[in-house]
Amino acid sequence: QVQLVESGGGLVQAGGSLRLSCAASGRSLRSYSMAWFRQAPGKEREFVGTISWSGGTTYYADSVKGRVTISRDNAKNTVNLQMNGLKPEDTAVYYCAGAADRTSWGSRSPVSYDYWGQGTQVTVSS
Repeated sequence: QVQLVESGGGLVQAGGSLRLSCAASGRSLRSYSMAWFRQAPGKEREFVGTISWSGGTTYYADSVKGRVTISRDNAKNTVNLQMNGLKPEDTAVYYCAGAADRTSWGSRSPVSYDYWGQGTQVTVSS
């Protein structure tokens, strides 16, 4: 079983940047496709993007495409989310998630992911 811990959240002004990290322990992240989700108060958990096992393929939600980049370093057991051009509507708790089942690859549904971190708050002020 893998444990995931996010970090890097904080308060930033609109137009600013943040880099979130997700550190894994317990097992190698090589076994999992990884994704980032976010959840704003009163809203459902929303897909942000996903990255394949090797890091060679990524998919992003339309709402963040062109502003975020997901990367992974399997040697360091980390997954990162670089966010640029942040907007107030990006304010949410951000979660990293891992899927063990290869048939879940590319899924934008939270139910496809087996492991979750505790989340890190991102607040974008206008």
